[in-house]
Amino acid sequence: MSRVEFHPLGIREDKDAWIVGRADTGDHVAVPAHGVLAIRLLQQGLSTAEAARRIERETGRRTAVDAFVTSLAALGFVRRVDGRQVASPPPVRPTFPRLRPDHVRWALSPVLHGALLTVALAGAVAAAFDPHLRPHWQDLLWSGRGTAVLAGQAALTWVLLFLHELAHLLTARAAGVPGTVRFGTRLQFLVLQTDVSGVWQCDRRTRITVYLSGIVLDLALAGGCVLMTAAGGPRRLLAVVVLTKLVGVATELLVFMRTDVYFLLQDLLGCRNLYRDATAYARHLTRRLLTRSGPHPLTGLPPAERRAVRCYALLMVAGSAASLALGWLVLTRVTLVLLGRALGTLAAPPDLAAVADAVTTVVVLTGLQGLWVAAWWRRHGGGVRAGLRTVRSAVLARAARHRL
Repeated sequence: MSRVEFHPLGIREDKDAWIVGRADTGDHVAVPAHGVLAIRLLQQGLSTAEAARRIERETGRRTAVDAFVTSLAALGFVRRVDGRQVASPPPVRPTFPRLRPDHVRWALSPVLHGALLTVALAGAVAAAFDPHLRPHWQDLLWSGRGTAVLAGQAALTWVLLFLHELAHLLTARAAGVPGTVRFGTRLQFLVLQTDVSGVWQCDRRTRITVYLSGIVLDLALAGGCVLMTAAGGPRRLLAVVVLTKLVGVATELLVFMRTDVYFLLQDLLGCRNLYRDATAYARHLTRRLLTRSGPHPLTGLPPAERRAVRCYALLMVAGSAASLALGWLVLTRVTLVLLGRALGTLAAPPDLAAVADAVTTVVVLTGLQGLWVAAWWRRHGGGVRAGLRTVRSAVLARAARHRL
């Protein structure tokens, strides 16, 4: 007999299964109804054997509760078994840990959401009726020095990105989800993103609020800048903010990456991990083209979810290919050209202003690329190391066979 103590778990019903997980780590899994019954019985203090007998008596089915507990322990959901500590991942350190849900309960207020949407809509209507309120791309060229524009735009973009992610963080924290803001990558893009995986425990309205909070704030800021322009006359900074926010909202529509709209789409389609399943399906098709057999990755999914995954897989492959091709063009035709010019200027500087201009270009370009590499390695470094270990083991095994 084993008595089990769990970490704090969130449980909610989801279609034909239940979502169970830890908000403090963001790990969640779908389990059947008798699995949830087993968890609740164990939480009441029953042993695994007593829980198994109780489930069989109430449902008429035999359940391997010990094996189920072992699988939950592998996910990091079990704290102790018979008083012995079980190894599990530590809670993710949240951003602004002293910020408690009761501090930001207002972030989930429908009144606030209505006010933000009203500002966004009012700005859109004003710009539609008065062409003078619409920003132009020339507004981005607010200085004759390209590096000043580049550095200024980079600084403003990161400030506005932080406000976007802060909206996700505050709404998630109000719902009791910790949330962590960090740098990340989406294909070739360096992004600031908020991990709110714990929101899977919340109801759909709360989940959608968290997903869309950043976009709503972006549109409200853009609408507010348009209204301030209407009230006080044109200001270059206001126009730059509007353009930056509109470009940011447009990038959220690139659902072949895991953007805010992607998470909304995934939720509305009733998929639990649309990107992962689509990636597995695309790899399966690739193996079939190479005449390699293997189990179909979508076998266990409901028919409607299988159709959604297939359609999304096509969009993901096409969109990712186009994005990477564009990224390669930007890298080779713009980034490397600017970097080469700057290094050439530093090799033979004509004057101090040119040196400052070149140094700024080098710092901005290499700094952004360095952040991208660091964020990419944090996410994929473990997989790369595991792959290298596998290759090394295969090489050593082949060498040993040759020696024999």
